[in-house]
Amino acid sequence: MSAELARLRAEIERIDRALIALIRERVITARSTAAAKRAAGIPTLDPPQEAEVIRRAAALARDAGLPAEDVRDVFWKLVALTRAAELDG
Repeated sequence: MSAELARLRAEIERIDRALIALIRERVITARSTAAAKRAAGIPTLDPPQEAEVIRRAAALARDAGLPAEDVRDVFWKLVALTRAAELDG
């Protein structure tokens, strides 16, 4: 394997680790958000807010030159993950 390929693979691994850390941070924040909603007597699930998150992600993707539909799919998975964390409390 060339040194350049090894360097690039190491960079991808670094990025993957950063993504996992951000996903973890998102789940933790979702749990805190759910607790705040419960304390305020607000329903935990908020489909209009979830849809807004997806729309925002798609717009950010377009601005970044990424395929909006693919990013939208990724964000629906993230929303599902954090929704489950919110419901678990």
